[in-house]
Amino acid sequence: MKKLPRTKTRQPARTVSIIGTGSYVPEKIITNADLEKMVDTNEEWITSRTGIRERRIAAEGEHTSHMAARAAERAMEQAGITAEDIDLIILATVTPDTFFPSTACHVQRLLGARKAACFDISAACSGFLYGIEVAQQFISNHTCNTILVIGADKLSSIVNWQDRNTCVLFGDGAGAAILRYRAGSHGVITTFMGSDGNYGDILHMPGGGCALPVTKENFEQRLNTLHMNGRETFKQAVTSMLAAANKALEQSGLTIEDLTCIIPHQANLRIIEALAERLNLPLSKFQINLDRYGNTSAAAVAIALDEANRTGRFKQGDYILMVVFGGGLTYASSVVQW
Repeated sequence: MKKLPRTKTRQPARTVSIIGTGSYVPEKIITNADLEKMVDTNEEWITSRTGIRERRIAAEGEHTSHMAARAAERAMEQAGITAEDIDLIILATVTPDTFFPSTACHVQRLLGARKAACFDISAACSGFLYGIEVAQQFISNHTCNTILVIGADKLSSIVNWQDRNTCVLFGDGAGAAILRYRAGSHGVITTFMGSDGNYGDILHMPGGGCALPVTKENFEQRLNTLHMNGRETFKQAVTSMLAAANKALEQSGLTIEDLTCIIPHQANLRIIEALAERLNLPLSKFQINLDRYGNTSAAAVAIALDEANRTGRFKQGDYILMVVFGGGLTYASSVVQW
């Protein structure tokens, strides 16, 4: 009988820490005043309903991979690592450069991370936290040592710029984090993920896939652009993010009072206000930047995390909560000890 190869010796699970963050947004700014010239809208209407005042739009020829690589470089610099140190690249996006190869592979080429395995994940605005949880599994079980997680989206490429209800909401950008075992630090304490495909049509892009290819005959229907039921999306966002936040706190054994900072998905200020009210927290406890960037999908919470980190919103040992909601529908939350 053929002898089976010896299995790997089981080792104790490792803790996983975020040791560096980075972000990137394009230079081009589209203000609410600019949008007034493009669609039937105005500054007061946009600001009062969303809290958004401007958003960043990628330059011509600037792709999701380019933004992702810029954010990754800044995260690597802060973490004190090189591209050769990276074992795995996980990129969360709904606007890949190409269906295949993965955008993570394009980023690998741009960074020169020759040793890294690469793949994309699609969880819409929840993608970055999904990526954090996937990375945690690889590091805790000793499969990988250093993982680059990126959330990046070029939503300007799928927005219908004639739809005033959606085009005012979205922007482009990328955020990144380096994850690694760090002795003496708890790091990522818990991550909770959830989905409900019954609500898949409240925020989606109906065309472009194999179920509904874009053809010459249906092109005018703009099926390959973002479609949203705003009222139902708002309702589900608040409900799902509240449930996810409470679940993560329950799993971590912490209370809301233990948190130094909450970093929510940056979709709409009214959603964040509703979440703060239900958690009985002041808005000042939340990291908010959507007034400058709009909703950048998977990049949103990653950019906000990097800005909070670099501006000293928390220090080593503090507890932070990230909580997100996205199309699918998907939702997730993560409690981290910095």
